[in-house]
Amino acid sequence: MDPVRNPYAPGAGQRPPELAGRDRELKQFEVVLERVARGRPERSMIITGLRGVGKTVLLNAFRSMAIQRLWGTGKIEARPDQSIRRPVASALHMAVRELAPRHRAPDRIEGFLGVLKAFAQAGPEPSGRSKARVHRWQPGIDVPASRGRADSGDLEIDLTELFVDAASVATDVGVGIALFVDEMQDIPADDVSALCAACHELSQVGGPLIVVGAGLPHLPAVLSASKSYSERLFRYARIDRLDRESADVALLAPAEREEVTFTEDALDALYGAADGYPYFVQAYAKVVWDVAPDTPITADDIKVAAPEAESELAVGFFGSRYERATPAERDYMRAMAGLGDDPVPTAAVADELGRKPSSLSPARDGLIKKGLIYSAERGMVAFTVPHFGKFLRSQPA
Repeated sequence: MDPVRNPYAPGAGQRPPELAGRDRELKQFEVVLERVARGRPERSMIITGLRGVGKTVLLNAFRSMAIQRLWGTGKIEARPDQSIRRPVASALHMAVRELAPRHRAPDRIEGFLGVLKAFAQAGPEPSGRSKARVHRWQPGIDVPASRGRADSGDLEIDLTELFVDAASVATDVGVGIALFVDEMQDIPADDVSALCAACHELSQVGGPLIVVGAGLPHLPAVLSASKSYSERLFRYARIDRLDRESADVALLAPAEREEVTFTEDALDALYGAADGYPYFVQAYAKVVWDVAPDTPITADDIKVAAPEAESELAVGFFGSRYERATPAERDYMRAMAGLGDDPVPTAAVADELGRKPSSLSPARDGLIKKGLIYSAERGMVAFTVPHFGKFLRSQPA
């Protein structure tokens, strides 16, 4: 098989050749876009799921749908210790630049850019050592910063005013603005509260601006802890592994475009190996394509390719995450893995290690901050990466 023609793409956030099994979510977002375009009230949208299920891919697909409707769009990736003020400013700057050529009143655009610049400069120093205003940062905006709008230094007030003004500009053009937020669970707690409050205000005034977030399974709990009304503020979509039919489509559709196919036994073996997780489907299929001598690809080809695919996953997908953990955190994860693959009680992890639960809090909190585990519910923890427990059990102690 020609490796140059290999259609499979196991990359971080890289769109697979066939986006299978996500029709329901795509239709849901189509409804959101259509309702906002018609001035109907609609909630912003949140996608949740484990690592490797395609959240970023779906987020990018949503953005493409908004762009096709000539919306203004911007995207940020949240980081645990970084305020969203400047990333949001940059994203909305990009969104409004997309709308500006179609706006009939340049002074309206300039007025908003002045507010945007004031918003960006109103935050504290990035180091957190000083609360002094930062006037040195210039986000590529030539107009002077406005005064008295979105510049109070209180993110909740400023973000609300900025969103309302951005929505007003979009209304002038007859479209909407969509702000896409990846790794949303990593937004600092105070910023999450501000973002929810701004979305709440926007939903009340009916402005055509939506926030579309993607994050780990505990993201709804993070939002709910911030603002109790967040449960009603967003439309939630939980995505998981693909069913058998969708996994087969993800494999067959791109292969058949290259005049290659799989035997039924090969499809059985691949589904068994990848367990329907989109990233694993792409990872196994890419290696199988390269080792298979000819079409159709058979179950024997899967057997030959599986060790190489698993070795690549062990280094790039599992190993890289494991290496980020401290020795104490690794002990904690190994104890979790020893208890199985389902969410486990923190008390059981402590028993496994022969320790008091309170003494393990630093390790648990460190793993949560690094995005390696999440609190599935009160007193329970689970891996954010599918098959991570299996990987740990296969490693030498």
